[in-house]
This record gives sequence, C-alpha cells and structure tokens, in this order.
Amino acid sequence: MRGKKITVIGCGLLLMVVMTLSGAGAENFSSYVDEDGSISKPLDFRTDWVHLGSWIVPSENDKQYGFHDVYASQATIEAYQRTGQFPDGAAVIREIRSVETSTLSGGQTSWAGDVESWYLMIKDREERFEDHPSWGQGWGWARFMPDDSGQNLVEDYRQDCLGCHVPARKTDFVNIQGYPTLR
Repeated sequence: MRGKKITVIGCGLLLMVVMTLSGAGAENFSSYVDEDGSISKPLDFRTDWVHLGSWIVPSENDKQYGFHDVYASQATIEAYQRTGQFPDGAAVIREIRSVETSTLSGGQTSWAGDVESWYLMIKDREERFEDHPSWGQGWGWARFMPDDSGQNLVEDYRQDCLGCHVPARKTDFVNIQGYPTLR
C-alpha cells in the first residue's frame, strides 16, 4: 500500500512539473503575463537573453529615432529556427536608446546612449485575451518607459503598435530581416 501512495504522489508531482515547464493553462503560459492579460517587462533580458540584432533609425525627425536592440530567450530562438514560427509564450523585446555621437580616434562615431523605451511582444497562439486592448493578431503588445513605473503604456494595440508592424504581417508582425540570429 505504501508503494502505491509514493507512486501516486510521484506521478502527481511529475505532472505538476511537466505542466509548469510546458506553460499549460492560460494563467501561466508566460511569466510576463498575469491571469488578466497584464504584461510586465522582463528583468535582466540584456544578460539572460540572446541579442537577435540591431536597427538604427538615423533621422531625428522619425518617431522611432535611435538605436534599437532586440532580444529573445534561447528557447524562443531554438523553436523559431526549428519551425520558422514563434512558439506560444515567446517574448521579444526591443530596447530603444538615444544616439550619442562624437569624434573619436576612428573618426565620427555614434553609439547607443540612454534608454528611451522598451517594446515587448508576447506570442499568444490561443488568443487567450481577445477582449484585452493590448492583445490581438496573435500577440500581446507592451511599451514601457525607463521611469520604473512598470506600467504598460499600450492602450490599444491597433492604434499604438500595428502601424509599425502591419508591413511585417507576412512574417508574423516581426521584421525578422534584421535578426541574423533567426536565419
């Protein structure tokens, strides 16, 4: 009798571990999303995630002016390389930084300065939050400022995000041409 109890308890624990690791259930498919669909910014993504690539929007007159560095988790990259699709719960973050320029020993040089904002997309293949204004087109959409409030500033992803992402509709709303890590 005692062996059966241990086996049942062991199977139950194994099932809990598998469900946790696989992200089963709407409430835990991403550690950056709560049960209501509110999105939080990942911490330590610069040291714990992989750099996908960089963009520069060089004109100060453009809304997205600055250096753009984009990151994703190793698991996201491996899944994308294997399937050509972002897996459910995948998170991709774009950090926009100001442009600093000076004449250095190599000549006129520019580099990334202070953080201006972060944009975060979280893949939602099951469309769990269809009535939430930050969710749609198979993604959760978020924008954060460096003021440490942690508040997602996206009020309606259609107005706040799609303008830049509709041209990338064929590649799941992600401009993958700038990410050599995914190729």
